[in-house]
Amino acid sequence: MARELIVTKVAIELCCEIYDITRCFPEGEKYGLKSQMQRCAVSIPSNIEEGAHRGSSKDFLRFLFIARGSLAELKTQLRIAVRLGYIRSDENELLSRTYQLLNALINTLKLRIAERTNSEAHEQRSARITKRTNSEAHEQRSARITNNE
Repeated sequence: MARELIVTKVAIELCCEIYDITRCFPEGEKYGLKSQMQRCAVSIPSNIEEGAHRGSSKDFLRFLFIARGSLAELKTQLRIAVRLGYIRSDENELLSRTYQLLNALINTLKLRIAERTNSEAHEQRSARITKRTNSEAHEQRSARITNNE
């Protein structure tokens, strides 16, 4: 079995915290803020894992951007829930710490993947240049041999 990413573990932790906290939301929020927050919370680890298993760094980066967008959306919804009195300040403090950790993990992972992607692109360009240079050198040698005949 493949190792689970730390960022996924933290995202799932946040998701479970959101589900626990939204259980106490008023019945009138069942299809409103409660549902929206739960969908956002599920979206974060889902996008991280989908991106990780797409097979390319470019796709992984794209899905990390989506996950980070869902995280930002969730933060806004948390602010609304606090203003409406649905979330206590101690609960909000816990969620804020988890949010900050997850945001930092996503950003760090994005930077590492971007660096790796840039390094891979540089290696591919270098290989193409080397191949082209070798091909040109071969053509020049062939032309000299042909001219000497």
